[in-house]
Amino acid sequence: MSYRIEIIKGDITTMEVEAIVNAANNELWMGSGVAGAIRSAGGEIIETEAMAKGPIIPGQAVYTTAGKLPYKAVIHAAVMGQNLRTSDKLIRQATIASLNTAESLKLKSLAFPAFGTGVGGFPMKACANIMVKAVRGYEDISKSLVKVLFCLFDEYGYQFFKEAAER
Repeated sequence: MSYRIEIIKGDITTMEVEAIVNAANNELWMGSGVAGAIRSAGGEIIETEAMAKGPIIPGQAVYTTAGKLPYKAVIHAAVMGQNLRTSDKLIRQATIASLNTAESLKLKSLAFPAFGTGVGGFPMKACANIMVKAVRGYEDISKSLVKVLFCLFDEYGYQFFKEAAER
């Protein structure tokens, strides 16, 4: 089954999807950036539930409820360890782990942020290429997803993901 891939500039906590993905650390505490925005919009319960499921191995993902947000779940993808650094391998693994989690929940739509490009310091262009390629490579095994969004906070990230998706 194939799905539609969309690139959107905006706030991930306002996307019209069934679940959103948090770029997490392996202990699953929610600091700043995407995690902080999700915790602010959805409430402390999301972090409390996430931390109860941690620590996890970097590259893996777990899910929680969405607190006050209108989603079926928040998927927490451990894109970095406690050193708050990531790699192309961890970004790829965390993307696929998020897709596997979405499939296990039989979700139809999902929104990703750019993994590891904030606190993790990973280059945006490389992140875009890795994540788009991983999502495209998953299309053939997807059974429930019909829409995968990449939600970028600014024009800079939006342009790199748009270029990667158009290739």
